[in-house]
Amino acid sequence: MTSLNGKESALEHQTRVSVLGATLSLQGDISGQEDLIVRGRLHGKINLPGNDLMVAEDSLIEAEIKVKSITVRGQVNGNISASGKIFIERTGRVKGDLSAAVISIEDGAQFKGSVRVLSHP
Repeated sequence: MTSLNGKESALEHQTRVSVLGATLSLQGDISGQEDLIVRGRLHGKINLPGNDLMVAEDSLIEAEIKVKSITVRGQVNGNISASGKIFIERTGRVKGDLSAAVISIEDGAQFKGSVRVLSHP
């Protein structure tokens, strides 16, 4: 699709993002090929190896997680494996092992587990 001036539509350049809303609770496994924002509660497994995950404040994830990159502002109980970055912001709470090429934990964040830093390919 092109606009009148010949440039591609801005919508075509936006990354596909799904949202689990704040009042939703999901038990099960999630896999796919788009980014995910979790604002509610999720219990199971998350397998998005080519995509990003954002865990919003006041959210709770109890899952084994495999993603490209993750930002944690809420709570995660479970191991996190990322091919890119794991970023735990000051409001984030993680209980589980971390494995990624880049791991950042802000002052004030809570973390209990082990850290494994992977070498870049």
